Amino acid sequence: MTAAVQARPDARVADGSALRALGPNWFAVVMGTGIVGTAVPSLPVRLPGLWEAATVVWAVAAVLLIVLTAAFAWQWRRHPDVLRGHQDHPVMAHFLGAPPMALLTVGAGTLLLGADVIGATAAVAIDAALWSVGTVLGLATAVVVPYRMITRHRLAPDAAFGGWLMPVVPPMVSAATGALLVPHTPAGQWRLTLLLACLAMFGLSLIAALITTTMIWSRLVHYGAPPSATVPTLWIVLSPLGQSITAAGLLADAAPAALPRLEAEGLLVFSIGYGVLAWGFAMLWLALALAITVRTLRAGALEFNLTWWGFTFPVGTCVTGCAALYHHTGAVLFAVSAVALYLLLAGAWAVVAAHTVRELLGGSLLRPADRRCSRRVHRESVGRRPVGNRWPEDSMSGPGARGGGTVLAQRCPR
Repeated sequence: MTAAVQARPDARVADGSALRALGPNWFAVVMGTGIVGTAVPSLPVRLPGLWEAATVVWAVAAVLLIVLTAAFAWQWRRHPDVLRGHQDHPVMAHFLGAPPMALLTVGAGTLLLGADVIGATAAVAIDAALWSVGTVLGLATAVVVPYRMITRHRLAPDAAFGGWLMPVVPPMVSAATGALLVPHTPAGQWRLTLLLACLAMFGLSLIAALITTTMIWSRLVHYGAPPSATVPTLWIVLSPLGQSITAAGLLADAAPAALPRLEAEGLLVFSIGYGVLAWGFAMLWLALALAITVRTLRAGALEFNLTWWGFTFPVGTCVTGCAALYHHTGAVLFAVSAVALYLLLAGAWAVVAAHTVRELLGGSLLRPADRRCSRRVHRESVGRRPVGNRWPEDSMSGPGARGGGTVLAQRCPR
């Protein structure tokens, strides 16, 4: 057992080794926490205290975002090789999409929930700033990560997993959250440009996500259920589905303020037609993901790691998607679905958050990767080919770490 593993958690934090082990996957904690709050305003029911509880959860997500951003700023300043390792890693690179989505989620919560706390003017300004930064970063990951997959990474035929969607989903989140800013944008070309930009990002993300989902489906059919550590990432497929339904609905609501009546009505028709079709496939995928998760759990193989946060944000997008469909159709089916999925979201968040706090206090989530374990886990979970002339564990974030090294963490003998 190495000295780094034997060291107490506080000692690791003091010498910086814990922060050095952080990966961008940690921003999934902000995403999963934030969506628990931001989904509440869309729910078709209003319960006493629910809005206040949602505001508290949004505040927690905002604090987590600030803390993680500061930690990563320190990490990248002191250890720039860590960022290069994330970019070069065939698994961790995909989770560079998490930081922009965390910014967008907290920004939307600021507008929807924070206005009652800090005032409408400040809420709009903060959301606009977070949306702008998150959108730029999200568009960058949507281009850079696939480009590096094509030119740098050598992937096995069975390498596809839910994490491949992470870099291409942020533009869809920008489309949905950007629609909330349309009424606050100056009328005329500025408002029209924002709406059209959101529609363009909707298409960008939707088509890329459909292609990627096809590869994930093919991997499941040809190679069977994924390794236990990657099972929670199957739920990520729900993100582009639920978020696209939400985006279509919110853009249809915002359209009358920027488009002529005929075009606005056409967008409303599209949002309903597309939304119902996408909702059907989302429910199919939810059933498949749930069945595989239960199968893995019954086998005793579903050990906790940060991939469990995949049980939260994707479900939250389905909540807001169902709520958008209920708003436009009045169908009780979607109201019931929204409430049922929110209960699932809240329960999943409570379980995952409790496990995260427990493991964080125990120090295991901030434990640097064991490179021998990294090699074995990567070969089993992602493929058996090296990246360039070296195995990916040579980077600063090997897949053996339960928290910082990668979200594809598995317990390995030490």
